[in-house]
Amino acid sequence: METLQRLTRRQLETLQAVLGQETPERGVSLKRIAAVLRLSPPSALGHLTPLEELGLVARHRGKSRITVKGRLTLGEYRRHHRIAETLFGSLGLGPAETCAAAREIDLAISHRTVEEICRVQRHPVECPHGEPISPCTTSRTSN
Repeated sequence: METLQRLTRRQLETLQAVLGQETPERGVSLKRIAAVLRLSPPSALGHLTPLEELGLVARHRGKSRITVKGRLTLGEYRRHHRIAETLFGSLGLGPAETCAAAREIDLAISHRTVEEICRVQRHPVECPHGEPISPCTTSRTSN
């Protein structure tokens, strides 16, 4: 199972909170992560610990920082979500509906499936919201 498929929605939100709150000089405290997520610190820790075990977050002296693997995983998530949005957009859903529908599957679909959807969709460069979609791992000229 791929790393992204192992995450819960709340763990993904926790990873995004760490990225959004850390600074180049220092990590982010558990208290701050909990506040962003609107959770108690023990609940936030319950979502943060699996991220650390997967190597997506590193904690040092009570501060959390996203790792390179964590950044790559968030990039993969954005790609999965945006490709899923283009799929639902091609079915006639509007931008708000595409986002909601994509959230239902974006953590569950494999990289292989995302690449296949991308190929069938003729390698879209942006999602229905105009956000960029990173290129496939396979050549864009293969189609």
